Amino acid sequence: MSAPKQVLVAMSGGVDSSVAAALLVERGYDVTGVTLRLWGGDSDSGCCAVSDVEDARRVAAQLGVPHYVFNLSEQFEHVVVDPYVADYAAGRTPNPCVECNRSIKFGRLLERADAMGFDAIATGHHARVEQVGNGWSLRRGADPAKDQSYVLYMLGQRELGRVLLPVGEMTKAEVRTHAARLGLRTAAKAESMDVCFITRREGRERFLADRAPARPGAVVDAASGAVVGRHDGVGGFTVGQRRGIGVAAGERRYVVDLDASTATVTIGTHHDLLRDSVTLRGVTFVDGAPCASDRLMAQVRAHGAPVAGRLDGDVVCFEQPQPRVAPGQVVALYDGDALVGGGLAAA
Repeated sequence: MSAPKQVLVAMSGGVDSSVAAALLVERGYDVTGVTLRLWGGDSDSGCCAVSDVEDARRVAAQLGVPHYVFNLSEQFEHVVVDPYVADYAAGRTPNPCVECNRSIKFGRLLERADAMGFDAIATGHHARVEQVGNGWSLRRGADPAKDQSYVLYMLGQRELGRVLLPVGEMTKAEVRTHAARLGLRTAAKAESMDVCFITRREGRERFLADRAPARPGAVVDAASGAVVGRHDGVGGFTVGQRRGIGVAAGERRYVVDLDASTATVTIGTHHDLLRDSVTLRGVTFVDGAPCASDRLMAQVRAHGAPVAGRLDGDVVCFEQPQPRVAPGQVVALYDGDALVGGGLAAA
């Protein structure tokens, strides 16, 4: 009988990663838990707080597996936090989970797992890895409301052959039921926030203002070019935003463009937002590029309904005009429930 596969499980202190570790133990894997200490500042997100390390440690003890803590806070600040601040200052709307997945969870952690002799790493992401012939596919998670394949678009064949996503076959309710049945302390733990390094108390705008001086500027009407208001900095806005613009108008107005070089926020109608296409940067594919004639479904918001289109080089052409994707946001491409690839919306 061969020895069980050695797996390094990223345990954030949440219920998903706790159940991921438990499932692998139940299936006979040789499991070691690791919690990544990523953020040295204050956190109340349920992801990077000191209490989360303790939750992960105690779950590992309940499961009878070793547990370690890797301090990657310096790298996290360099590759995730600093670019996040710079992107907002430049008028983009970044998703920090994407770069964390790319550089930290499926980058640095995978490198450490290799160096330590592990066969694979595992996380609590709601997505599914399936073997197809001699390769691998990445598919949506079983729970549509919790699917996270969207933020894993950068994973290719090299990574997918070394990754296990045990909770991808389960709904969130099933995950919590499984945790409760095992008596895990994280069974009823609340969901974490998207941006783990920003506290609820300070909020995004204060976090950014403390790290990059805001530049006040004008709010301009897209149709007339007239100045209709003032703002304290483009970092407080995102393309597509409707609420909190600070301009009174009879018709609904949306942010349709941000120009950081002139500190200008342009607002307009919903029609002004519509685009026939979006250009991507940093395009990657799970297993090779699709044909330009292939009809794909593009997901342009974390839990929004995907829309039909085709990929022509680095441009996604929509079958029907869509609201402009904020620069810096993910556009993930699917064939059915299989992730084809994706990239970030360019300016």
